[in-house]
Amino acid sequence: MKEYQTDPFKGTFGSLENLADKISDVLSCPVTIEDQNHRLLAYSTHEDGTDPARVATIIGRRVPEKVVNSLWKDGVIPRLQESDDPVRVSSIQKVGLGDRVAVSIRKNSEVLGYIWVLEVEKKLTTDDMHLLKLAAVSAKSQLLQMQIGTKKKEENRQELFWKMLTGNLPQEERILEKLHELNILPVLPATVFILQLEEEITPALEKDILYLAAVNQKINVLLSAADSNQMLLLASPVGKEQPLELAKSFVESFFTHMKERFSVSEIKAAYGSLVTSFSQVEKSYKEASSVLAVQEKLGGETLSLTGYHELGIYQFLDTIYEKQQRQGYQNEMLRTLQEYDRLHKTELYHTLETYLTMDENLNKSSEVLHIHMNTLLYRLKRIGEITNIDLKSPHQKIMIYLDFKINRLF
Repeated sequence: MKEYQTDPFKGTFGSLENLADKISDVLSCPVTIEDQNHRLLAYSTHEDGTDPARVATIIGRRVPEKVVNSLWKDGVIPRLQESDDPVRVSSIQKVGLGDRVAVSIRKNSEVLGYIWVLEVEKKLTTDDMHLLKLAAVSAKSQLLQMQIGTKKKEENRQELFWKMLTGNLPQEERILEKLHELNILPVLPATVFILQLEEEITPALEKDILYLAAVNQKINVLLSAADSNQMLLLASPVGKEQPLELAKSFVESFFTHMKERFSVSEIKAAYGSLVTSFSQVEKSYKEASSVLAVQEKLGGETLSLTGYHELGIYQFLDTIYEKQQRQGYQNEMLRTLQEYDRLHKTELYHTLETYLTMDENLNKSSEVLHIHMNTLLYRLKRIGEITNIDLKSPHQKIMIYLDFKINRLF
């Protein structure tokens, strides 16, 4: 090992690339430097030894999602987030990760990024580990310099996003100009995601949410904003799958990782239809909001409906309801059931709603209602006798089903 009487990383290096080369020269190992969301910032040059994970990181300019997931499962990233000491990472062959050492770049308790040192031809010694900590201190000043002006830029981005969400910037050309000014690549199609938590979204929670969105490689977040207990994202699906499938996949992985990594559950999520122009962002936002409204009022089976395209008939219930209100419409059969239940302390209204919601499946309906199938058959017979509902008529069944849902929603 080379001997250093003083800190070899003191001074100005001009760029993170120069610093990465210096760390590599001092430690005689390949080096990469990432931001807190595992996006590649710099890597050392002129090395012979490497591994597939490092190659993929350099080519994709970010750590592959499967590598990040493995590092979470093995407890590596939690340890890096809790301490400024270097962490030795054993090889994870299934994701192409060789032996390496990592250290977090920190400002007090805030993680700004990471330095990764690949142990190809040598293992880092105790002295090397000390030098790596010194390198992280030098990298901190570089990353802090990169952050100068970031807060103001973020405020400008949020202001633009809110104008788009509320329809206060309807001109496509003007939106594209603003995106260009903020160095945002205008990728389309895109959709608006609403991620709703039970609690208020603090700056720490916002950072966790944006971290998961950044490391997930199924969407590319263009703009974001926190609003009370909701996180709003304008994102473009990325990948070979169908865009709406990618959006659904992101939501599912978001639920899982928020619970596993940050102990946050009880989350609702929704996204609107894909838009092909930024002037349509308000439309996508309203659609996502309507999905959340259905989830909150109906619960149950609707919680799995996260995309506006999945709502089916729920997309049009407000229009039907408005017409019913104008005409003074009432479903007399359902009103009769409600009155019968009130007088006789029965549950025929709820029984019929469950039966139709379960697509007339007797087994599922009896399970949900926690009654014997014979009891269900008896109740259905009584419903027919009391209301003259013909459950063999598709026209009657469809209208009754819609009225059940409208009653719940409105």
